[in-house]
Amino acid sequence: MKHKRKIGLVLVLILAALLLAGCGGQRGPIDPEAPAEGAWQALVVFPLTEALMFLNGLIDNAGIPYSYGWAIIVFTIIIKLVTLPLTIKQMQSTKAMQALQPQLQELQKKYAKDRETLAQKQMEFYKEAGVSPMGGCLPLLIQFPILIGLYNALYRLAGLGELVGQRFFWIPDLSFPDAKVGTAWLTQAWQARDWTQLISYLILPILLVVTQLVVQKMTQTTSPGSDDPQQGMMKQMMLIMPIMFGWITLGVPSGLALYWVVSNVLSLIQQYFTLRGVHPAAEAPKIEAKARKAEIEAPAAAGDNLALIKGIGDKTASVLAAAGIATFTDLASADETKLADVVDAAGLPSGDYAYWIKQAARHEPGSA
Repeated sequence: MKHKRKIGLVLVLILAALLLAGCGGQRGPIDPEAPAEGAWQALVVFPLTEALMFLNGLIDNAGIPYSYGWAIIVFTIIIKLVTLPLTIKQMQSTKAMQALQPQLQELQKKYAKDRETLAQKQMEFYKEAGVSPMGGCLPLLIQFPILIGLYNALYRLAGLGELVGQRFFWIPDLSFPDAKVGTAWLTQAWQARDWTQLISYLILPILLVVTQLVVQKMTQTTSPGSDDPQQGMMKQMMLIMPIMFGWITLGVPSGLALYWVVSNVLSLIQQYFTLRGVHPAAEAPKIEAKARKAEIEAPAAAGDNLALIKGIGDKTASVLAAAGIATFTDLASADETKLADVVDAAGLPSGDYAYWIKQAARHEPGSA
């Protein structure tokens, strides 16, 4: 179920990207006095247009060159600051999901032949651990309306004559390519052997693909060695998305590609400082132990002597006792799966549970 929701979310994002590639906006000359047409323009497109014009005015008045390019970068930083609380929540969710991978793999092995039970156990596990598998998706969903709104705002700026011809370092025109040209400029530039134009407008899409792949790699929550077919499908889709986004940016104003690349770079910086020094495997026992806190912290039964059994230390014996396995008789009749769950929940080394049960039977009163 979890993977189906993830795949569904990816499909929604792909659909949003396709809409971005062909969504309508004001094209051609625009009357600056004309009122907004509809709620989308009034609440999103016009405010974004005014914000970019305001930032450009401040930067231009300060004598800084490439003012519109810097205005887009400053705008990107502001958006990142506004969405920072959500981003932090996303990072925490990512870190928690990475930490839970060893336990999730154990569940997948245990219920490999029963997908329905596996889905139920996974949801119970997430609930106990206090982690939402969809917790890292909200910032992505918020980014897309901003992206589409900015797309329309850049066309509006071009129609107002504000953005046309605005350079940014190696980029000759932040309003290029426009809706009429689309991706046709690639063929035209290739046939004309205009290598300067090709290089100038290919750099940002390439950077977008690279940074998007790195961002996805840093936020990967699935196990690299997993043979789950649904996870394999998810990985393939997450590989296709950056390539698709890179292709889309070849046919939209390069100012939008600039926003997207800067946003990815800022995400990488945020993730580096949030996730550095964290070893997911080391975090897993702590999170799992917290989920089973009541079981682990319960007092051990008086007279517990399970530590006499080879392979069971005092700490493990105490944890077993806290889970209701306080005597040799309890252990001899215990279910091996239950033992594995209890010991794993406490973050203790895995034992030979079948051997424990056999040895416990030998320690029972009256046994030889």
